Amino acid sequence: MTTRRMLRALPVLAHDMPSFDPSDVPAEPTALFADWLAAAVDAGVDEPHAMTVSTVDADGAPDARVLILKDLDSAGWHFASSSASAKGRQLARNPRTALSFHWREQGRQVRVRGTARPADPAVSRQDFLARPEGSRIATLAGRQSAVLTDRAELDRELAEVRARLAADPDLVADTHTVYVVAPETVEFWQADRERRHVRLRYRRGAAGWAREQLWP
Repeated sequence: MTTRRMLRALPVLAHDMPSFDPSDVPAEPTALFADWLAAAVDAGVDEPHAMTVSTVDADGAPDARVLILKDLDSAGWHFASSSASAKGRQLARNPRTALSFHWREQGRQVRVRGTARPADPAVSRQDFLARPEGSRIATLAGRQSAVLTDRAELDRELAEVRARLAADPDLVADTHTVYVVAPETVEFWQADRERRHVRLRYRRGAAGWAREQLWP
C-alpha cells in the first residue's frame, strides 16, 4: 500500500464530538478557552495543556514546537522557555507568535495570535523552582539547541549540574523565562462530521473584543 492510499484510508472526524453554540459565549476569549480546557480535562483528553508555539527567525522562516501551557489569566497565555534558546532569541527579535491547541477527542482546535513578552522575573523564578528536578537540571545545563557531538559530554554536564543543584536547591537559571502571549485574535474551531464546522473568532479592537463567525 502506498503512503497516499494508507492516508486516504484513515478515518477523520468519525467519533462523537460535543456541540458548540457560538451565540452563547463569554464576551472575551480567555473565559471561553478556560471552559474548553476544563471540558477537555473532564473528557480525559491526553495532555490538553500541550500546544504548538510558532515563531519566525531572522530570515522570516517559521519555526514550530510543542510546549506546555503554564497559566492563563487576563494578560494572556503563559509558556516558559530559555531566553537563550532558538525560540527565545527569535522572540527577542520578533515577539509576534501563534499558539495552536488540538483536542482530537473533542474535534476542537483553538488558535491564538498575539505578542509574547517576558513576565516579571519573579514569575519566571517561581515557575523554575516548581519544575521537576530533571527539567531544572536540563535548563541549568544551558546549551539548548546547540550541536551535540558526544553524548558522553552531555552526561558529564548533567552530572555536574545535578551536583550543583543538590548543593543549592534554590539555584535558578538566569535564562529561564515565562512568556505571556497577549492575544490579538483567538479562533475556536469545533469539528462536525458533515464538515459543517463551527468557527468563532474573537478579534481585539479599540473598543474591546469583536466576535465573528467564519465559514468552515
